[in-house]
Amino acid sequence: MKVLNQVIKNLFSTKRPAESVESMEEMRPKMPFASIQCNNCGKCSDVCETNAIVIEDRWRIDIGKCILCGKCIDVCEEKAIEWTDAPDYSLSRSGLIFISGESTERTPELLDESIRKRLGRSLDIREVDTGSCNACEVEVNALSNQFYDMNRFGIKVVASPRHADILLITGPLTENMYDALMSAIKATPDPKILIAMGTCAISGGIFTEGKVIGQGISDTVGVNMFIPGCPPSPDRLIRSLLSAFGSTDHYYSALRTPDDVFRNTSGNNTV
Repeated sequence: MKVLNQVIKNLFSTKRPAESVESMEEMRPKMPFASIQCNNCGKCSDVCETNAIVIEDRWRIDIGKCILCGKCIDVCEEKAIEWTDAPDYSLSRSGLIFISGESTERTPELLDESIRKRLGRSLDIREVDTGSCNACEVEVNALSNQFYDMNRFGIKVVASPRHADILLITGPLTENMYDALMSAIKATPDPKILIAMGTCAISGGIFTEGKVIGQGISDTVGVNMFIPGCPPSPDRLIRSLLSAFGSTDHYYSALRTPDDVFRNTSGNNTV
């Protein structure tokens, strides 16, 4: 009974939801990146299973293809490749390509202003799995738990594309899921945002061979936003959406003290 009481107390903590926002701000994504010490030997490119690393005149990585396995770091005898802070998202496919010697900083981009005004600060998501391994689905499920609690930011998952503002697409586009994706896109009212979530949706990842269509869904449909990762973490998804929609003030308002954000005057959490 004592353990049960403690569990219930943790579930209804007045501090944890607000504290988790601070934690999410610290959970910045990483990517492999080569320093000027790189001698372009090509060993990292040879072990890269998704051809994310290309060495021509300079070392280049496409984090839209990277599965974050770290083999490139392990094989580098010069220790020139290290984990570096990566951007949460990009509105263009080219924005996921980084070249050694250049800055890895990316200014957060905003989606089209007319779309942002029409959709407002409340975002309804319909996820479409076009052939993923389900790692991305695990992260999407975590968006609704008590730590990430995406609902407090005005984000929620809906059951039908007819009710959605955003189609969150995961996995490579398999032949069997082509019609389902097209139907979902057609059913989603305009203006709609299509997001490629994860390496497989962006580039095909390790599934570029087989019964898939193109190398990433952008070869087939127009994509408004790319969120890299294998898989992208829930905090990355939340930060990306709020940043791209210009709602970061909503995000950082939750950095106030827990007592300011959550009141507990009757034994239940109220916002």
